[in-house]
Amino acid sequence: MKPERKHPRLKNYDYSLPGYYHVTICAADASVSLSRIVPGNDASSGQIRLTRAGAIAREQLLALEQRYSYVRIDKYVIMPDHIHVIIRLMAEETQVKRPDVPGIVRTFKSLTTRMCNEMYDTPGKVWFQTSFYDEVLRNEKAYQECWRYIDENPLKWLLKTKT
Repeated sequence: MKPERKHPRLKNYDYSLPGYYHVTICAADASVSLSRIVPGNDASSGQIRLTRAGAIAREQLLALEQRYSYVRIDKYVIMPDHIHVIIRLMAEETQVKRPDVPGIVRTFKSLTTRMCNEMYDTPGKVWFQTSFYDEVLRNEKAYQECWRYIDENPLKWLLKTKT
């Protein structure tokens, strides 16, 4: 019997509300399939080299702004086994129910998976974990801390893999 999954979303929170959301999407089985991190020009940075799958992920992530008029990708990094992104949902007058953050992430993962499976000829391969992690960024301080965390993530990866 499978263990009961924990639901990571905030209870009773409307994830379609305008605001900023820090989302972390992990590769299935923590596979290092999206990028490589190499030392940068100085000792305080790491440079990202996307794999073909990582390039598809970037393309689909940025395409969310065209797919949904109210979505902005403020900041992102595609790490070897996960993606961090700040998604901003804009206010928009509409009578139609618009997809919320979980729906937007589902669309991203589905399209990326389909394109990766076509490119690699791996029908049915699962590229991402079922769920994702999120944080509602409720103020400027939280936003700035998240931005800095995303910026520093490649260097942290390099330092972690050197030990």
